[in-house]
Amino acid sequence: MTMRRLLADRSGNFGLLTALLAVPLIGSAGMAIDFGHAMSLRTQLYAAADAAAVGSISQQSSAVTQAMTSGDGPLSTGLADARSIFLAQMQGELKASDVSLDVQVNKVANQLNSQVSFSASIPTTFMQIFGRNSIQIDGTANAVFQTAAFMNFYILLDNTPSMGVGATPTDVATMEKKTSDTCAFACHVVSDAGVEDPNSYYNLAKKNNVTLRIDVVRQATQQLTQTAKVQRVTDNQFAMGVYTFGKRAQDANLTTISDPITDLDKVANYTNAVDLMSIPFQGYNNDQQTSFDNALTQMKTIIGNQGDGNSQTQPQKILFFVSDGVGDSYKPSTCTKATTGGRCQEPIDTSFCKPLKDKGIKIAVLYTTYLPLPNNSWYNSWIKPFQSQIPTKMAECASPGLYFEVTPTDGIAQAMNALFLKVIRMPRITS
Repeated sequence: MTMRRLLADRSGNFGLLTALLAVPLIGSAGMAIDFGHAMSLRTQLYAAADAAAVGSISQQSSAVTQAMTSGDGPLSTGLADARSIFLAQMQGELKASDVSLDVQVNKVANQLNSQVSFSASIPTTFMQIFGRNSIQIDGTANAVFQTAAFMNFYILLDNTPSMGVGATPTDVATMEKKTSDTCAFACHVVSDAGVEDPNSYYNLAKKNNVTLRIDVVRQATQQLTQTAKVQRVTDNQFAMGVYTFGKRAQDANLTTISDPITDLDKVANYTNAVDLMSIPFQGYNNDQQTSFDNALTQMKTIIGNQGDGNSQTQPQKILFFVSDGVGDSYKPSTCTKATTGGRCQEPIDTSFCKPLKDKGIKIAVLYTTYLPLPNNSWYNSWIKPFQSQIPTKMAECASPGLYFEVTPTDGIAQAMNALFLKVIRMPRITS
């Protein structure tokens, strides 16, 4: 009877069930705490891996520098940098010895790939009740970087007599005031024997501290070499060559001031030789010394084929063309404007730009605004009628987005730098 009453009594069921369920409930809560702790550490390690993957191939990283001077394959400097960055980012209770780290940094063509993988065994607390002493966590972070392009710049400077005009309206006014025929052009007269005419308008300009357009272009080109030095990733990334339309009008063929070289200080020094084309006497060859057709045809041969920019041996090639945009040459039958005795004065004939662009060569054009000369009868008769077309044709010669017009008072040096930066920052298509 006593046993029967005991078995029928239900008053202690709740306490009994609670005691029976306490172990799995506590275990489940403990599992959540242990897993939460492990996932928190995993998040921290992922952040460290992300930082290591990206940082090891960032723009200024040693891996990028190594990639610019090496072929395809692993980049040892990237491995060391990735490990260093990862360990510097680690936080909390984990030590370097607790984490297994695998780093792969490789170069394929112009692309760097960084992969940082980690794994760690996180000790448990509550889960040890069930015999689980640790939780394994792992993860992988990847980053990709496209190396900067190797580029050769072929800088073609118009140094023909029209670039002997004063650089600013003030310089033009000074020349007009100082010359008996109010001529704004500083003709550089040198005899066939190489004797400088001390009475030439070129020397007159020098005596009166008149800055000529060719002076500004020369100085701007030298400043451009310094911009390139600052912007390059490695010493061999950019090569520059400088060319003019010729030293003398008598043999006006393209003159090489400097072949494309990576020693940009030497290029700047060589550019001191850029000067106004000389003529043996005023009116020589009916002033037909500016043949864009010949210059661009010769540059096409000099530049050769386009490269992909992935290596110094296959650089991208850019023609950097600086001119006032007015051609003056003997073209009796193919001139785009009216001629006089076969003398052709015209805006640049863009059909000679097309063969370069068809080869994939980018053409960056800096148009130094052809300043009106309202007191000059020659200008009024032959140039003024197509003055408005000069910038249009220069822009048409340029590759898309690589045209810049600037007056001397705006700052040719700043304009050349801006155009250069635009070229090197343009996205490129890679296979």
